[in-house]
Amino acid sequence: MDLRQQLKTAIEAAVKSTGLVETVPAVKVEVPKEKANGDFSTNIAMVLTKEAKRNPREIAQAVIDHLDYDAASVKSADIAGPGFLNFKMDEASLTKIIRRVLDEKDRYGSTAVEDPEKVLIEYVSANPTGDLHIGHARNASVGDTLANVMAFAGYDVTREYYINDAGNQIENLALSIEARYLEALGQELYMPEDGYMGKDIQVIGERLAKESPELLDTSKEDRIRMFRQMGVDFEMEKLKQDLHDFNVHFDSWFSETSLYEKNEVTAALSKMTENGYTYEADGALWLRTTDFGDDKDRVLRKQDGTYTYLMPDVAYHFDKVERGYDKLINLFGADHHGYIRRLKGALGALGESPDRLEIQIMQMVRLIENGEEVKMSKRTGKAITLRDIIDMIGVDASRYFLTMRSADTHFDFDLELAKSESSDNPVYYAQYAHARICSILRQAENSGHTLDRDADLDVIVHDQALELLKKLADFSNVVKGAAENRATHRIPNYIQELAGAFHKFYNADKVLTDDAAKTAAYLLMIEAVRQTLENALGLIGVSAPEQM
Repeated sequence: MDLRQQLKTAIEAAVKSTGLVETVPAVKVEVPKEKANGDFSTNIAMVLTKEAKRNPREIAQAVIDHLDYDAASVKSADIAGPGFLNFKMDEASLTKIIRRVLDEKDRYGSTAVEDPEKVLIEYVSANPTGDLHIGHARNASVGDTLANVMAFAGYDVTREYYINDAGNQIENLALSIEARYLEALGQELYMPEDGYMGKDIQVIGERLAKESPELLDTSKEDRIRMFRQMGVDFEMEKLKQDLHDFNVHFDSWFSETSLYEKNEVTAALSKMTENGYTYEADGALWLRTTDFGDDKDRVLRKQDGTYTYLMPDVAYHFDKVERGYDKLINLFGADHHGYIRRLKGALGALGESPDRLEIQIMQMVRLIENGEEVKMSKRTGKAITLRDIIDMIGVDASRYFLTMRSADTHFDFDLELAKSESSDNPVYYAQYAHARICSILRQAENSGHTLDRDADLDVIVHDQALELLKKLADFSNVVKGAAENRATHRIPNYIQELAGAFHKFYNADKVLTDDAAKTAAYLLMIEAVRQTLENALGLIGVSAPEQM
């Protein structure tokens, strides 16, 4: 249990002991903006005023009187203003966190859950018709980080990519390949309407013409079927490689085509019809999504008998439910906002709670260089791709920058800042803290110092060292909050704060001195900081270098 949670539990017990209220409400424990106000504070006395029918300062005093200081690891408590409770923690309780980090190592900050909630996180899921762009890069960074954080916090997480390998777009992909294939065999180019003009399609067509000219003698239907699969395979292989190089990995690659092969589209449609949520009008089949808060009902099957885009998506979520996941989390692009209510409505029509589905919308990213927006790649003259970003600034800077803002806010990605080697660059600042600690530990080893697990930690009394320990102790709480609120940006924010606390300590005090006891304690402390930085950076898919 971290210090904040430990204090929160003790305050709840104290409130209960006062007998002022029948039910103890949730206690919020915050870090005061002013250091002079202590290590933690709570407004619980003011929250209880109405029910307790007492003055908040009187309630605050009652809480103090009933507080178990030892259980809370509190050194002192006082009342401020209208009834705020401020606490200073016992220094010995702060130093305990060092041994905990050293014991738990790469599991420090994690939570072990006996019966974890099963969660399926679907992210990226770009159509296999071209390169991943900067929007997909943000989706990949946030999605992968969310999966890492939730797994670390004790959820049973599956990472999934939905392959849109059916429908009109894939049909146009196959027809575009055929057009390039025929062109390579000397025929005039007739590109289909809404065809794909990218270099990839030309490469596939030319390769097929060279390796399989006999396909010209097969029926168009057979040829298109083969080109459809070849096109999807080619594009997916490239997408998978880019994602792999971006340190993004999936547990499952789910094919849309499989929904038709396993008759799951028909099964989902039958389920919604049985539940009374479909009806026919104007020759089409509709889903009554207005019953679940949508602004209008949605077409599932058009007049010509073909399905809309919504129907296979509904079948896909029906499949997710059938696989037994407790929570379904989707990360969608900014242009999918209108999809939220209809997809939740579809889940309701299937007989499931719409709240079982969570949808996060990824807002747009603008690339900024020298104060101006960058829309085209200097290399290709086309839209900026994930591969361009990797080549320009590397995986670490890309992952860090794309994760450090809340996903539901627009983000201006400063390329010059991401490439700079200065404390203004957040990822450089964070990684440099880790590298600096590694350098100190190497110096210590070369000077004959070893990490003495039995070192006396009570000698750690310097203000900046204690501030560093408080930040160290908060990691578990940050991970838990980031997981529960699906707020991945809290991790890089924490990394910045921890790195900042270390740099302040480093500038205020020395680790390697003639004071053997102090040196031994500080070496253990900075190793705990190093381990925590490594754990936190790992959650966002960023490396923790030992040298810079």
